[in-house]
Amino acid sequence: MAPLLRATSFLRHSRLHHLRFPLLLLLPSRSLRSTGPVVASGLDLTNPTYVVWGCNTGVGKTLVSAGLAASVLYPCSTDPSAVLYLKPVQTGFPRDSDSRFVCRKVSALFRRHEGGSLSGLLASDHVLNASRAAAGELLGGRLEQPDEAEDGGAASRGLCMYEETRIGMGEAKEGESKLVCKTLFGWKEGISPHLAVKREGMPVEDSSLRELLGRCLGLSLGGGGDDGGKKRIWRVIETAGGVASPGPSGTLQCDLYRPFRLPSILVGDGRLGGISATIAAYESLTSRGYDVVAIILEDQGLSNEVSLQSYLRSRLPVLVLPPIPGDPLNNLLDWFCESRQTFSSLQAIMLSAHIKRIQRLHDMPRKAARLFWWPFTQHKLVPEKLITVIDSRCGENFAIHKVLNDQEMIIPQFDACASWWTQGPDSTLQIELVKDIGYSAARYGHVMFPENVYEPALQCAELLLDGVGKGWASRTFFSDNGSTAVEIALKMAFRKYMSDHGIHADFHKLGPKGSGTELRVLALSGSYHGDTLGAMEAQAPSSYTRRGLFLDPPECFISNEIWSLSLPDCLRSNHLKPEDTRFSSCAELFCPSRDTSAVAENYANYISKQLSDFAASSHSIQRILVRECQSRKIPVIFDEVFSGFWRLGRESAAELLGCQPDVACFGKLLTGGVVPLAVTLATESVFEAFQGDSKLLALLHGHSYSAHAVGCASAAKAIQWFKDSNTNANFDIERKMLKELWDVKLVHGLSSLPAVQRVVVLGTLLAVELKADGCDTGYASLYASSLVQQLRADGLYIRPLGNVIYLMCSPCTSPHFCSQQLCKLHQRIYEFSEHRRKE
Repeated sequence: MAPLLRATSFLRHSRLHHLRFPLLLLLPSRSLRSTGPVVASGLDLTNPTYVVWGCNTGVGKTLVSAGLAASVLYPCSTDPSAVLYLKPVQTGFPRDSDSRFVCRKVSALFRRHEGGSLSGLLASDHVLNASRAAAGELLGGRLEQPDEAEDGGAASRGLCMYEETRIGMGEAKEGESKLVCKTLFGWKEGISPHLAVKREGMPVEDSSLRELLGRCLGLSLGGGGDDGGKKRIWRVIETAGGVASPGPSGTLQCDLYRPFRLPSILVGDGRLGGISATIAAYESLTSRGYDVVAIILEDQGLSNEVSLQSYLRSRLPVLVLPPIPGDPLNNLLDWFCESRQTFSSLQAIMLSAHIKRIQRLHDMPRKAARLFWWPFTQHKLVPEKLITVIDSRCGENFAIHKVLNDQEMIIPQFDACASWWTQGPDSTLQIELVKDIGYSAARYGHVMFPENVYEPALQCAELLLDGVGKGWASRTFFSDNGSTAVEIALKMAFRKYMSDHGIHADFHKLGPKGSGTELRVLALSGSYHGDTLGAMEAQAPSSYTRRGLFLDPPECFISNEIWSLSLPDCLRSNHLKPEDTRFSSCAELFCPSRDTSAVAENYANYISKQLSDFAASSHSIQRILVRECQSRKIPVIFDEVFSGFWRLGRESAAELLGCQPDVACFGKLLTGGVVPLAVTLATESVFEAFQGDSKLLALLHGHSYSAHAVGCASAAKAIQWFKDSNTNANFDIERKMLKELWDVKLVHGLSSLPAVQRVVVLGTLLAVELKADGCDTGYASLYASSLVQQLRADGLYIRPLGNVIYLMCSPCTSPHFCSQQLCKLHQRIYEFSEHRRKE
């Protein structure tokens, strides 16, 4: 430790005009595992922050980074500047160190022009972690083996290596520019990072790397501090190798850094073959949602920039650097000076793009309030300041824009309503869906469906009938959304009922009244099936028709840690005991043996009476209802637009009920939630009811985009992904269901809070009904509005249903992440309870 003390003392007392000294500290590497959510605190985008990508290794990323930093820090500037350069992954270390190169070259360029300097420069290079082999190389091989007990046998060392240079200004630090360079992780061999890890050790999880990178991006560089906020600050991240080169874990870097989605500079290739490599790299970035603001490449005499500009159709500029000297002894200072104008142009392009982005983010709420007509929204209740600006999405999280303490922040926010129950992908599946959708769009565009067949539609139908329709369905009818899927199902059921009961309709007058017999829909009160007129016939109360007959179902929930049934008045009986409506677990509640219970007997009597008067909650009443309807040849429709594809922990809610329908509707999670698509599955007997010699006997319903190839391709990928334990860690392959996603103890604790009326948890869904009275209950209630805003500030995008708040994860969301969100919810509802108690 003595050399470190001497060096720091030297720094404190030095009067040298130019100062460079190294500090080296080796520490045992205890853990390189993440301790929290990725980019949990958000990203400050107040100042330009960019990622420098290369279409390959050796195309000049580090030269571009150094040239850009020099342009920002050029000593003739009237105001001090600051540049943070980050190299997350470095191989070939310490012989090769891009952060050291940037630090020293920029310092040398600053020193060359120091005569006209209006400010000084403090430049530093800091290496945070290196493999044991790299650290040993740095110390000339003098690295002792760690004690097994002390170091855990780790093949890595935490490395704290620091080098600093001060140019000009003497001891005066006011108005001084700064260059801070950091290497986060380094390995000795100059090979791909994932291979270096395999050979040298020091594995780094993706989340750990992103967490450290996020912390480094949050470092203060003096802007808005002692210098009065005049300092211009830039942040530059340089990747390793090419766009799709693996990171330390093997994850492609274009996927590794996707949660940040920072704007990008692409260093192209001016050599033979460089046009193809540059275009491929560009498309890899844009297909993942990155914004590339410029391409820059070295002039190799082949005019590659001309072809690139033609391909890009002026979407972004292509800049050309002078040829790089091939002499290894050339210090490149003259080349940097020759390239100064190009780097100045690049800096101006980047700054302009940054300003335009921030301005657009600020303009969006105002324009949205003026231009949009949002569904299910009373606009008078949504002030401009409460409009959420979504910059992007990554897996389960939105990336939203907020101004906090005068800082432009991009903050992750858990999509707790699953964007109206549609969302299923984690960040990995999101990228996979994009690939399949892009391929399908490129291959097919859109082709019409009737009397045609193409692979995405056929594969999707095969997977549906072998999955959610297995054992009962034989036909797939595609439509655009859940509401129309329900309307189609109603048409199927009407025809099937008429066919089975010998009712001969005049099919020239289509509709349920065409035969002179009015057909009605039997459904459950409180259900929702969509907002088209036909779908609204199947839900109460109907604002448009009176064709529905609605049964009041019992409701199941958790209260004070106990699963319970709440019975409507029509099902209450003096013969029922308290234990008839209380259960030890969700599994007991769903047990088929309950069909012979006292409560089930009441169900059967109630349903039989309604059916005899008419001539479809709790799963037990639904089973009995299905049985009673099918015994009377009344077609049964399951609306699984919401519940299908693992939303409730099973691929189909029919598995929970233990019975099968005649017709079923699916949507939302069908495609993973990326694009709209719906299907109505039917039995062969339902299909046969539409057979005949006249086209008028056919099911005359369709959409221009029926079975569109893009949606079918997305559905095929999602269906397979969710039930493959290799891709979805939550899938229990033995029980064919999802593992428990919500911690039982946390759920029970939530159900016991004074402000909580009841809790329902099933599969990916957790719903909490808050205790409320009178006008504070129901869909129109604003009772939970203050709680909602607090939860949004905590990083949960909540959209309540009156006094009901719910969390909805994806089938792929980790239980650990679910527990984190549940803890936030518990804390806020506890505070809400205390506040209400004191009122």
